[in-house]
Amino acid sequence: MNRIEIRTVSEFDLNGNIQDQLQRLLCECFGGEYPVNRIYFKQKPHLRFLAYKEDRLVGQIACDYRVMNLNGKPINVLSLIDVCVSSKMRSKGIGSHLLKKTDEFCHDRDIDYIVLFADDPDLYERNGFQRVQNRCKWLKINDKNQTTYGIGHEVINELMVKAVGEKGWEEGELDLMGYLG
Repeated sequence: MNRIEIRTVSEFDLNGNIQDQLQRLLCECFGGEYPVNRIYFKQKPHLRFLAYKEDRLVGQIACDYRVMNLNGKPINVLSLIDVCVSSKMRSKGIGSHLLKKTDEFCHDRDIDYIVLFADDPDLYERNGFQRVQNRCKWLKINDKNQTTYGIGHEVINELMVKAVGEKGWEEGELDLMGYLG
């Protein structure tokens, strides 16, 4: 397999070519659930890790840097969104390579945890994430018309975390202080 190049790109720096490639990749990976007229689901991320093979986009992770509240204490979180790899390139280590780059990015930065929501936890567990059972609170967003419609409050079974520093994760209440990423 030829070398995979990972590029870190701010959302502000995405040009039309990258946006077109992202749109195709996201629609391929998430099917009819993904909006066809934008490259984000509910909110624009802050940055992305983009995986390229021979200048062709084959995978991506979108990231939000935000504060959440865990049991009454603020925590700094890099929230991972829309982790995906092109169907033709799966099972070649690209997802793990993207997660490793994300992890490296977090070290020596003011980030306590990496957080994501995963339907299929296998890739993430192999890369050091753990499932947790916190009661979550978040802003509900209708992704179709991009409006808010309330506050959600329940245990989300797909919640996974990875500590970046020495802090250990706590069970209890997690206020996302924003949307469910």
